[in-house]
Amino acid sequence: NLRADESDADEDFVLQLAEDLELEVFIESFDTKAYTKQHKLSTQLAARALRYNWFYELAEQLHFDYILTAHHADDNLETFLINLSRGTGLDGLIGIPEVNDIVVRPLLPFSRQTIAAYAKNNRLQWRDDSSNASNNYLRNKLRHKVIPILKDINPQMLSNFQHTQKHLNDTKTIVEDAIISLQKKVVSVEGNLIKLNVKKLKKLSNPKAYLYELLKDFNFAEWNDVANLLDAQSGKQVLSSTHRLIKDRDYLLLTEMTADKNYDEICISEGEKEVKTPFGVLLFDEVDAVLNKKAEVIYLDKNKLKFPLKVRQWQEGDYFYPSGMKGKKKLSKYFKDEKLSLIDKENSWLLCSNNTIVWIVGKRADARFMVTEKTKQILKIEI
Repeated sequence: NLRADESDADEDFVLQLAEDLELEVFIESFDTKAYTKQHKLSTQLAARALRYNWFYELAEQLHFDYILTAHHADDNLETFLINLSRGTGLDGLIGIPEVNDIVVRPLLPFSRQTIAAYAKNNRLQWRDDSSNASNNYLRNKLRHKVIPILKDINPQMLSNFQHTQKHLNDTKTIVEDAIISLQKKVVSVEGNLIKLNVKKLKKLSNPKAYLYELLKDFNFAEWNDVANLLDAQSGKQVLSSTHRLIKDRDYLLLTEMTADKNYDEICISEGEKEVKTPFGVLLFDEVDAVLNKKAEVIYLDKNKLKFPLKVRQWQEGDYFYPSGMKGKKKLSKYFKDEKLSLIDKENSWLLCSNNTIVWIVGKRADARFMVTEKTKQILKIEI
């Protein structure tokens, strides 16, 4: 604990109160300083994370329906001013929600003064946290120095703030409805890839503002750079700590950041039946005839192959002889003609025989290895 003997006294107070009320009580201690150092957080944020993690663990273990906290209207005002001073959007201005998942804050409509008066009138005891008197934290500075001045200027300041926050919450509801409607028009999802239609976004009155609302949950910080992607060349991208946004012709492509994508080649020996790869499992089987033709299946003349086969990522300069066409074609030209997105290009894999491309996996075979009337052994490969 952070306050030594004072924390122990708080614990004793709670234990006695629980005994008087015949209620069950749960006690836990944390090494907040170690957690702060490990996760590079401020003391207040670390303490909050530890508290709430434990609350959720208790709720799950004991099947509690709700977690109730004692936040009040003054806490909400402080949170609003903290967010305002740091810079925020609409979400930061609406402050602390009364209900958030299973966390409920029933005292949020009431001021600190009202709660204290109720406690005194009903002879209820409480304990003060001495750290709340310190001005070492931004919240306390606002509480002790800024808010008293604001209340002196306007004694109805807290009440007016609550009305304003209600209007902001109403506005947020309207904005959320508008964004849901917009998503249906400009956003499409293909697997793990999110696509935003550039032409439709550019027709909006304020594309940057809409992009913020659409992408605010993906940890981007440079919103001017995000907006500039609408007019950027294909290939330009903006990174966040978790995602990247790429301009690709008529779309902005949103995808998760991944670890280093430079995989080693995978060797496949003759006779192997199942091989794990970064894009899935390859299944090998010798068959008597070509039964169906799907993108995920290829039939090859086994005698034209030289083992071990190799699976690798494509590289600039790679070329092949596309099935159904005459002559060779560079993969870069093939990808362009097929209008593959930058993400699809990055995720393209090759099956090779003696450094010669046999198959752009799941996309196109090389004509030189296809089954013909002269084929004696057919190798079926399936993703």
